Amino acid sequence: MSAPRRPANPFRVLLTHVNFRRFWVGQTLSLIGTWMQSMAVGWLALDLSNSPFVVGVVVACSALPILLFSLVAGVLVDRTDKLRLVQLAQVLLLVDAVLLWWFTWRGSLGIPALIGLVLFGGLVVSVEIPARQSLMIDLVGRDDLRDAIALNSSGFNLARIIGPPIGAAIIARWGIAWCFFVNAASYLTVLVGLWLIQLPPRVIEPPATSPWEGLRDGVRYVHGDHRLRGLVETIAVFAILCTPTLALMPVLARDQLQLGPGGYGVLLSAVGIGGMCGALALAASSPRLRRGRLLMRSQYALAALIFLVALSRWPTLTYVLLLGTGFVLIVNSALGNTMMQAIAPDEFRGRLMSVYSLIVVGLPQVVGAFAAGGVARWLGIGWTLAASAGLMAVYGRWAFGRYPQLREL
Repeated sequence: MSAPRRPANPFRVLLTHVNFRRFWVGQTLSLIGTWMQSMAVGWLALDLSNSPFVVGVVVACSALPILLFSLVAGVLVDRTDKLRLVQLAQVLLLVDAVLLWWFTWRGSLGIPALIGLVLFGGLVVSVEIPARQSLMIDLVGRDDLRDAIALNSSGFNLARIIGPPIGAAIIARWGIAWCFFVNAASYLTVLVGLWLIQLPPRVIEPPATSPWEGLRDGVRYVHGDHRLRGLVETIAVFAILCTPTLALMPVLARDQLQLGPGGYGVLLSAVGIGGMCGALALAASSPRLRRGRLLMRSQYALAALIFLVALSRWPTLTYVLLLGTGFVLIVNSALGNTMMQAIAPDEFRGRLMSVYSLIVVGLPQVVGAFAAGGVARWLGIGWTLAASAGLMAVYGRWAFGRYPQLREL
């Protein structure tokens, strides 16, 4: 007798796993504040310096610690209580937001101090991301992991839709400092959810190797598993090649579509709405869905959509294309995360998620954003996006030929 079909309800995991529900509600509310702060930091950097280059430096500094320290953080995650580590990280991020609010409100925050606080926040996030991602399986179990990751992505995109407009309204009415204050208050929601989570006590064996040996073992494990190595390479390349579309959105709006700030906001919202729909669609899909084949098709679809965005000169058409881009982008990202965690044994999960944060957050924001800006200055926005789409298609063809087992995962 075949197993009963699971209802196609994208919110089923929230209804059946109370720990995940507590986490998801608090995390989503907190992410609204995070998006407000992200927008406010860029605005404040421009206000203090009047230099787009300085804005780029500040944004890159937020991801630089992830690039430098995420692999080391993965070793810490595998040797520590993940829930307690996430709780501590959220407290430190609250402190960072309070300091941003205090110094901005007093008018005593300069660019060096802003960079220092952004670096501190990035350092905390370099530990928080792998700890939070590896905690997911403890909240829902292995069978519901894909749906939980997809729903987590939907909360991220919902916050991306809601946060920036609220932040813009707060800046217009009360000033930049109060975006940081609201973000600090939003951390209370995720902390309440985290403190309410009840998990069986985790037995942590004393490490038999040094942290350096633990890091080396994690890298060897990824390199030694042909499926994992193929996934890591594919996810990293596509994340970097997607960067121009997201990082250069203001240039696309102003130079190619002749839009003002309002139109730029609509472009961002289109990506967020598409991403939320993609996450919910993935959460509602059949558990028998062949993830590897869907990953391959989503990557080809992403290349095609970005190429069409590069050609488009009509705002309405670009809005529609970016809806599709956001949809496919989140499906691709959530599938990559799920497939990596499905392969990983528990003893390597933190280190594997640190690799994931490195290739999805650190490399694209630090390396990809700077490279995209340089190429766009030379080729222009349209040719830059077209080139990235072409490289995606060519690399995807090569990668799925080199790693055919990915299609069978």
